Amino acid sequence: MADDPRIPHARAAGCHVTREAPLETILKRMIAAEGPIRLDRYMSLCLSHPVHGYYNSGDPFGATGDFTTAPEISQVFGELIGVWCVHVWQTMASPIPLRLIELGPGRGTLMADLLRVASRLTGLDRNTIAVDLVETSPTLRQIQATRLDGHHVAWHENLHNVPLGPAIVVANEFFDALPVRQYVFRNGRWAECFVGLNERAQLAFGFAPAPPPPPAALPHERPPEGTIVECSEAQMAMAEAIGRRLAAEGGAALIIDYGHEGGYGDTLQALRQHRFVSPLDQPGRSDLTAHVNFAILRQALQRAGACTYGPISQAGYLKAMGLTERAERLKSSADAKQRSTIDSAIRRLAGHETPMDMGTLFKVLAACHPTLPIPHPFQ
Repeated sequence: MADDPRIPHARAAGCHVTREAPLETILKRMIAAEGPIRLDRYMSLCLSHPVHGYYNSGDPFGATGDFTTAPEISQVFGELIGVWCVHVWQTMASPIPLRLIELGPGRGTLMADLLRVASRLTGLDRNTIAVDLVETSPTLRQIQATRLDGHHVAWHENLHNVPLGPAIVVANEFFDALPVRQYVFRNGRWAECFVGLNERAQLAFGFAPAPPPPPAALPHERPPEGTIVECSEAQMAMAEAIGRRLAAEGGAALIIDYGHEGGYGDTLQALRQHRFVSPLDQPGRSDLTAHVNFAILRQALQRAGACTYGPISQAGYLKAMGLTERAERLKSSADAKQRSTIDSAIRRLAGHETPMDMGTLFKVLAACHPTLPIPHPFQ
Protein backbone atom coordinates (compact mmCIF):
# COMPACT_ATOMS: atom_id res chain seq x y z
CA MET A 1 0.00 0.00 0.00
CA ALA A 2 1.52 3.31 -1.12
CA ASP A 3 1.87 6.24 1.24
CA ASP A 4 -0.82 8.90 1.27
CA PRO A 5 0.32 11.78 -1.00
CA ARG A 6 -2.24 14.29 0.31
CA ILE A 7 -1.75 17.05 2.86
CA PRO A 8 -5.19 18.74 2.91
CA HIS A 9 -6.12 21.34 5.53
CA ALA A 10 -8.24 19.02 7.65
CA ARG A 11 -5.50 16.43 8.02
CA ALA A 12 -2.79 19.00 8.52
CA ALA A 13 -4.80 20.48 11.39
CA GLY A 14 -4.61 17.26 13.40
CA CYS A 15 -3.90 17.71 17.08
CA HIS A 16 -1.32 15.83 19.11
CA VAL A 17 -2.64 12.56 20.47
CA THR A 18 -1.85 12.07 24.13
CA ARG A 19 -4.01 9.08 24.86
CA GLU A 20 -5.18 6.30 22.58
CA ALA A 21 -8.98 6.14 22.21
CA PRO A 22 -10.58 2.72 22.82
CA LEU A 23 -11.72 2.46 19.21
CA GLU A 24 -8.19 3.20 18.04
CA THR A 25 -6.96 0.12 19.86
CA ILE A 26 -9.71 -1.98 18.27
CA LEU A 27 -8.89 -0.66 14.80
CA LYS A 28 -5.17 -1.30 15.17
CA ARG A 29 -5.78 -4.89 16.23
CA MET A 30 -8.23 -5.38 13.36
CA ILE A 31 -5.80 -3.98 10.77
CA ALA A 32 -2.88 -5.97 12.19
CA ALA A 33 -4.93 -9.14 11.84
CA GLU A 34 -6.82 -8.50 8.58
CA GLY A 35 -4.80 -5.85 6.74
CA PRO A 36 -5.75 -2.28 5.75
CA ILE A 37 -9.45 -1.42 5.67
CA ARG A 38 -11.30 0.70 3.12
CA LEU A 39 -12.01 4.32 4.01
CA ASP A 40 -15.79 3.81 4.06
CA ARG A 41 -15.43 0.96 6.53
CA TYR A 42 -13.20 3.12 8.72
CA MET A 43 -15.76 5.95 8.66
CA SER A 44 -18.59 3.57 9.44
CA LEU A 45 -16.79 2.14 12.47
CA CYS A 46 -15.82 5.61 13.73
CA LEU A 47 -19.37 6.91 13.47
CA SER A 48 -21.50 3.86 14.25
CA HIS A 49 -19.48 1.40 16.33
CA PRO A 50 -22.06 0.02 18.83
CA VAL A 51 -19.91 0.93 21.85
CA HIS A 52 -17.32 3.53 20.82
CA GLY A 53 -18.97 5.09 17.74
CA TYR A 54 -19.30 8.86 17.59
CA TYR A 55 -23.08 8.91 17.35
CA ASN A 56 -23.42 6.55 20.29
CA SER A 57 -21.32 8.69 22.62
CA GLY A 58 -23.56 11.66 23.44
CA ASP A 59 -24.96 14.92 22.05
CA PRO A 60 -22.60 16.34 19.38
CA PHE A 61 -24.60 19.50 18.62
CA GLY A 62 -24.35 23.10 19.72
CA ALA A 63 -21.79 25.27 21.44
CA THR A 64 -20.79 22.52 23.88
CA GLY A 65 -20.62 19.88 21.14
CA ASP A 66 -18.61 19.61 17.95
CA PHE A 67 -20.73 21.42 15.38
CA THR A 68 -23.87 23.50 14.90
CA THR A 69 -26.52 22.81 12.25
CA ALA A 70 -28.87 25.29 10.59
CA PRO A 71 -31.92 24.47 12.79
CA GLU A 72 -29.87 25.34 15.88
CA ILE A 73 -28.90 28.71 14.38
CA SER A 74 -32.44 30.03 13.91
CA GLN A 75 -36.01 28.81 14.26
CA VAL A 76 -36.71 30.38 10.86
CA PHE A 77 -34.89 27.54 9.10
CA GLY A 78 -37.28 24.83 10.33
CA GLU A 79 -40.29 27.09 9.97
CA LEU A 80 -39.65 27.69 6.28
CA ILE A 81 -39.21 23.97 5.70
CA GLY A 82 -42.56 23.54 7.46
CA VAL A 83 -44.15 25.95 4.98
CA TRP A 84 -42.64 23.93 2.13
CA CYS A 85 -43.95 20.65 3.55
CA VAL A 86 -47.48 22.01 3.90
CA HIS A 87 -47.46 23.36 0.36
CA VAL A 88 -46.28 20.02 -1.06
CA TRP A 89 -48.80 18.13 1.10
CA GLN A 90 -51.58 20.22 -0.42
CA THR A 91 -50.42 19.32 -3.94
CA MET A 92 -50.61 15.66 -2.82
CA ALA A 93 -54.37 16.14 -2.20
CA SER A 94 -53.76 16.48 1.56
CA PRO A 95 -53.64 12.80 2.60
CA ILE A 96 -54.36 11.98 6.24
CA PRO A 97 -52.22 11.45 8.16
CA LEU A 98 -49.70 14.04 7.11
CA ARG A 99 -46.70 11.74 7.47
CA LEU A 100 -43.40 13.51 8.06
CA ILE A 101 -40.18 11.50 7.95
CA GLU A 102 -36.88 13.00 9.05
CA LEU A 103 -33.56 11.28 8.47
CA GLY A 104 -30.95 12.06 11.12
CA PRO A 105 -33.13 14.48 13.14
CA GLY A 106 -30.41 15.69 15.52
CA ARG A 107 -31.97 17.18 18.64
CA GLY A 108 -35.41 17.32 17.05
CA THR A 109 -35.13 21.10 16.67
CA LEU A 110 -35.94 21.22 12.96
CA MET A 111 -38.96 18.94 13.41
CA ALA A 112 -40.26 20.95 16.37
CA ASP A 113 -40.11 24.20 14.37
CA LEU A 114 -41.58 22.46 11.31
CA LEU A 115 -44.50 21.03 13.31
CA ARG A 116 -45.34 24.36 14.90
CA VAL A 117 -45.87 25.86 11.45
CA ALA A 118 -47.51 22.78 9.93
CA SER A 119 -50.06 22.52 12.74
CA ARG A 120 -50.93 26.20 12.49
CA LEU A 121 -51.28 26.22 8.70
CA THR A 122 -53.24 22.96 8.38
CA GLY A 123 -55.21 22.80 11.62
CA LEU A 124 -54.05 19.22 12.07
CA ASP A 125 -53.11 17.83 15.48
CA ARG A 126 -51.12 14.94 16.90
CA ASN A 127 -53.82 12.48 15.76
CA THR A 128 -53.54 13.53 12.12
CA ILE A 129 -49.80 14.27 11.85
CA ALA A 130 -47.51 11.24 12.03
CA VAL A 131 -43.84 11.91 12.76
CA ASP A 132 -41.33 9.20 11.91
CA LEU A 133 -37.70 9.75 12.89
CA VAL A 134 -34.92 7.60 11.46
CA GLU A 135 -32.41 7.74 14.31
CA THR A 136 -30.00 5.15 15.72
CA SER A 137 -28.50 7.10 18.64
CA PRO A 138 -30.16 6.29 22.01
CA THR A 139 -28.94 9.60 23.45
CA LEU A 140 -30.40 11.65 20.62
CA ARG A 141 -33.67 9.71 20.72
CA GLN A 142 -34.14 10.78 24.34
CA ILE A 143 -33.43 14.42 23.46
CA GLN A 144 -35.85 14.23 20.53
CA ALA A 145 -38.56 12.72 22.71
CA THR A 146 -38.29 15.63 25.13
CA ARG A 147 -38.24 18.26 22.36
CA LEU A 148 -41.23 16.71 20.58
CA ASP A 149 -43.32 15.92 23.65
CA GLY A 150 -47.00 16.19 22.78
CA HIS A 151 -46.63 14.92 19.23
CA HIS A 152 -47.19 11.43 17.87
CA VAL A 153 -43.60 10.28 17.22
CA ALA A 154 -42.18 6.89 16.21
CA TRP A 155 -38.49 6.02 15.93
CA HIS A 156 -36.98 3.67 13.35
CA GLU A 157 -33.56 2.18 12.67
CA ASN A 158 -33.92 2.71 8.94
CA LEU A 159 -36.29 4.05 6.29
CA HIS A 160 -37.57 0.58 5.40
CA ASN A 161 -39.25 0.29 8.82
CA VAL A 162 -41.37 3.43 8.41
CA PRO A 163 -45.07 2.63 7.73
CA LEU A 164 -46.06 2.77 4.07
CA GLY A 165 -48.18 5.51 2.54
CA PRO A 166 -47.69 9.01 1.14
CA ALA A 167 -45.04 10.92 3.05
CA ILE A 168 -42.73 13.91 3.01
CA VAL A 169 -39.09 13.13 3.76
CA VAL A 170 -36.68 15.73 5.15
CA ALA A 171 -32.93 15.13 5.34
CA ASN A 172 -30.84 18.03 6.65
CA GLU A 173 -27.11 17.30 6.96
CA PHE A 174 -27.77 13.58 6.81
CA PHE A 175 -26.03 12.44 3.64
CA ASP A 176 -22.70 14.10 4.47
CA ALA A 177 -22.22 11.69 7.38
CA LEU A 178 -22.65 8.53 5.28
CA PRO A 179 -19.33 6.77 4.58
CA VAL A 180 -17.45 7.51 1.37
CA ARG A 181 -14.83 5.76 -0.72
CA GLN A 182 -11.94 7.76 -2.09
CA TYR A 183 -9.79 7.20 -5.19
CA VAL A 184 -6.73 8.90 -6.69
CA PHE A 185 -5.62 8.80 -10.35
CA ARG A 186 -1.86 8.26 -10.56
CA ASN A 187 0.39 6.89 -13.31
CA GLY A 188 -2.56 6.23 -15.59
CA ARG A 189 -4.56 4.10 -13.17
CA TRP A 190 -6.84 4.37 -10.16
CA ALA A 191 -5.92 3.54 -6.58
CA GLU A 192 -8.27 3.47 -3.59
CA CYS A 193 -7.75 4.94 -0.14
CA PHE A 194 -7.30 2.55 2.78
CA VAL A 195 -6.50 2.99 6.45
CA GLY A 196 -3.55 0.88 7.58
CA LEU A 197 -0.62 1.01 9.98
CA ASN A 198 2.66 2.82 9.36
CA GLU A 199 6.12 1.70 10.48
CA ARG A 200 5.38 3.03 13.98
CA ALA A 201 2.19 0.98 14.17
CA GLN A 202 0.08 4.15 14.02
CA LEU A 203 -3.03 4.59 11.87
CA ALA A 204 -2.15 6.00 8.45
CA PHE A 205 -3.80 6.66 5.10
CA GLY A 206 -2.52 4.90 2.02
CA PHE A 207 -3.59 3.89 -1.48
CA ALA A 208 -3.72 0.50 -3.17
CA PRO A 209 -4.46 -0.32 -6.84
CA ALA A 210 -8.19 -0.81 -7.40
CA PRO A 211 -10.86 -0.88 -10.11
CA PRO A 212 -12.03 2.62 -11.15
CA PRO A 213 -14.80 4.43 -9.26
CA PRO A 214 -18.42 3.97 -10.38
CA PRO A 215 -19.11 5.67 -13.74
CA ALA A 216 -21.31 8.34 -12.11
CA ALA A 217 -18.31 9.61 -10.13
CA LEU A 218 -15.80 9.60 -12.99
CA PRO A 219 -14.64 12.72 -14.84
CA HIS A 220 -15.94 12.97 -18.41
CA GLU A 221 -12.39 13.11 -19.75
CA ARG A 222 -9.13 11.51 -18.70
CA PRO A 223 -8.40 13.06 -15.30
CA PRO A 224 -5.19 14.97 -14.56
CA GLU A 225 -2.51 13.24 -12.51
CA GLY A 226 -3.41 13.25 -8.83
CA THR A 227 -7.16 13.74 -9.29
CA ILE A 228 -9.09 12.59 -6.20
CA VAL A 229 -12.62 11.27 -6.61
CA GLU A 230 -15.06 10.43 -3.82
CA CYS A 231 -18.21 8.34 -4.01
CA SER A 232 -20.53 6.82 -1.45
CA GLU A 233 -22.33 3.53 -1.89
CA ALA A 234 -24.28 4.29 1.28
CA GLN A 235 -25.47 7.64 -0.09
CA MET A 236 -26.54 6.07 -3.38
CA ALA A 237 -28.38 3.26 -1.59
CA MET A 238 -30.24 5.69 0.66
CA ALA A 239 -31.17 7.97 -2.26
CA GLU A 240 -32.49 4.97 -4.17
CA ALA A 241 -34.51 3.88 -1.12
CA ILE A 242 -36.08 7.35 -0.90
CA GLY A 243 -36.78 7.37 -4.63
CA ARG A 244 -38.42 3.92 -4.54
CA ARG A 245 -40.65 4.95 -1.66
CA LEU A 246 -41.74 8.16 -3.37
CA ALA A 247 -42.42 6.36 -6.65
CA ALA A 248 -44.40 3.56 -4.98
CA GLU A 249 -46.19 5.36 -2.16
CA GLY A 250 -46.33 9.00 -3.25
CA GLY A 251 -44.87 12.08 -1.65
CA ALA A 252 -41.77 14.24 -1.80
CA ALA A 253 -38.34 14.68 -0.25
CA LEU A 254 -36.22 17.69 0.61
CA ILE A 255 -32.48 17.11 0.93
CA ILE A 256 -30.26 19.86 2.35
CA ASP A 257 -26.53 19.41 2.70
CA TYR A 258 -23.17 20.87 1.85
CA GLY A 259 -21.62 19.66 -1.35
CA HIS A 260 -21.20 20.10 -5.09
CA GLU A 261 -22.46 18.94 -8.46
CA GLY A 262 -19.84 16.60 -9.81
CA GLY A 263 -16.76 18.22 -8.31
CA TYR A 264 -13.56 16.41 -7.43
CA GLY A 265 -11.06 16.53 -4.60
CA ASP A 266 -10.49 15.40 -1.05
CA THR A 267 -13.35 16.67 1.14
CA LEU A 268 -13.08 14.24 4.06
CA GLN A 269 -12.99 16.22 7.29
CA ALA A 270 -13.19 15.69 11.06
CA LEU A 271 -14.60 18.19 13.54
CA ARG A 272 -14.16 18.21 17.30
CA GLN A 273 -15.27 21.11 19.47
CA HIS A 274 -15.82 23.22 16.32
CA ARG A 275 -12.24 22.72 15.10
CA PHE A 276 -10.76 20.66 12.30
CA VAL A 277 -8.68 17.71 13.45
CA SER A 278 -7.12 14.80 11.60
CA PRO A 279 -9.68 12.12 10.65
CA LEU A 280 -7.25 9.60 12.22
CA ASP A 281 -7.01 11.44 15.54
CA GLN A 282 -8.82 9.56 18.34
CA PRO A 283 -11.28 7.61 16.15
CA GLY A 284 -14.86 7.74 17.39
CA ARG A 285 -14.44 11.11 19.09
CA SER A 286 -14.85 13.39 16.07
CA ASP A 287 -17.57 14.02 13.52
CA LEU A 288 -16.44 12.60 10.18
CA THR A 289 -18.11 13.94 7.04
CA ALA A 290 -17.51 14.49 3.34
CA HIS A 291 -19.13 16.81 0.82
CA VAL A 292 -22.17 15.41 -0.96
CA ASN A 293 -22.03 14.88 -4.71
CA PHE A 294 -25.52 16.03 -5.68
CA ALA A 295 -25.13 14.85 -9.26
CA ILE A 296 -24.76 11.26 -8.06
CA LEU A 297 -27.58 11.71 -5.53
CA ARG A 298 -29.90 13.04 -8.22
CA GLN A 299 -29.12 10.14 -10.56
CA ALA A 300 -29.84 7.60 -7.80
CA LEU A 301 -33.22 9.18 -7.02
CA GLN A 302 -34.13 9.20 -10.70
CA ARG A 303 -33.08 5.57 -11.19
CA ALA A 304 -35.54 4.63 -8.46
CA GLY A 305 -38.42 6.41 -10.19
CA ALA A 306 -38.56 9.85 -8.56
CA CYS A 307 -38.45 13.20 -10.34
CA THR A 308 -35.78 15.57 -9.07
CA TYR A 309 -35.46 19.35 -8.99
CA GLY A 310 -32.35 21.35 -8.22
CA PRO A 311 -30.12 21.53 -6.41
CA ILE A 312 -30.31 25.23 -5.73
CA SER A 313 -28.29 27.16 -3.17
CA GLN A 314 -29.50 27.30 0.42
CA ALA A 315 -29.48 31.10 0.17
CA GLY A 316 -31.72 31.01 -2.90
CA TYR A 317 -34.08 28.47 -1.35
CA LEU A 318 -34.50 30.26 1.97
CA LYS A 319 -34.98 33.68 0.41
CA ALA A 320 -37.56 32.33 -2.03
CA MET A 321 -39.40 30.71 0.87
CA GLY A 322 -39.68 34.04 2.74
CA LEU A 323 -36.56 34.22 4.89
CA THR A 324 -36.37 38.01 4.94
CA GLU A 325 -40.08 38.51 5.63
CA ARG A 326 -40.13 35.99 8.46
CA ALA A 327 -37.05 37.54 10.05
CA GLU A 328 -38.62 41.01 9.92
CA ARG A 329 -41.77 39.67 11.57
CA LEU A 330 -39.73 38.19 14.41
CA LYS A 331 -37.77 41.42 14.83
CA SER A 332 -40.95 43.48 15.09
CA SER A 333 -41.59 42.13 18.60
CA ALA A 334 -37.94 41.85 19.68
CA ASP A 335 -35.65 44.14 21.65
CA ALA A 336 -32.40 45.55 20.25
CA LYS A 337 -30.27 42.60 21.37
CA GLN A 338 -32.71 40.07 19.99
CA ARG A 339 -32.91 41.91 16.66
CA SER A 340 -29.13 41.82 16.38
CA THR A 341 -29.15 38.07 17.12
CA ILE A 342 -31.79 37.47 14.44
CA ASP A 343 -29.85 39.49 11.87
CA SER A 344 -26.66 37.57 12.65
CA ALA A 345 -28.43 34.21 12.31
CA ILE A 346 -30.00 35.15 8.98
CA ARG A 347 -26.65 36.32 7.60
CA ARG A 348 -25.10 33.04 8.66
CA LEU A 349 -27.82 30.89 7.08
CA ALA A 350 -28.00 32.77 3.78
CA GLY A 351 -24.54 34.29 3.42
CA HIS A 352 -23.22 33.79 -0.10
CA GLU A 353 -20.26 36.11 -0.56
CA THR A 354 -17.74 33.25 -0.63
CA PRO A 355 -17.94 29.56 -1.65
CA MET A 356 -17.60 28.56 2.01
CA ASP A 357 -20.55 30.63 3.27
CA MET A 358 -23.52 28.46 4.29
CA GLY A 359 -25.80 30.04 1.72
CA THR A 360 -23.45 28.99 -1.08
CA LEU A 361 -21.87 25.81 0.24
CA PHE A 362 -25.19 24.21 1.21
CA LYS A 363 -27.48 23.01 -1.55
CA VAL A 364 -31.17 22.04 -1.59
CA LEU A 365 -32.48 19.18 -3.73
CA ALA A 366 -36.13 18.15 -4.06
CA ALA A 367 -37.53 14.80 -5.22
CA CYS A 368 -41.18 14.01 -5.91
CA HIS A 369 -43.58 11.39 -7.19
CA PRO A 370 -43.80 11.85 -10.98
CA THR A 371 -47.43 13.03 -10.83
CA LEU A 372 -46.72 15.95 -8.50
CA PRO A 373 -46.10 19.45 -9.87
CA ILE A 374 -42.67 21.04 -9.64
CA PRO A 375 -42.47 22.31 -6.06
CA HIS A 376 -41.74 25.91 -5.17
CA PRO A 377 -39.10 27.36 -5.49
CA PHE A 378 -37.65 24.90 -8.02
CA GLN A 379 -39.72 25.97 -11.03
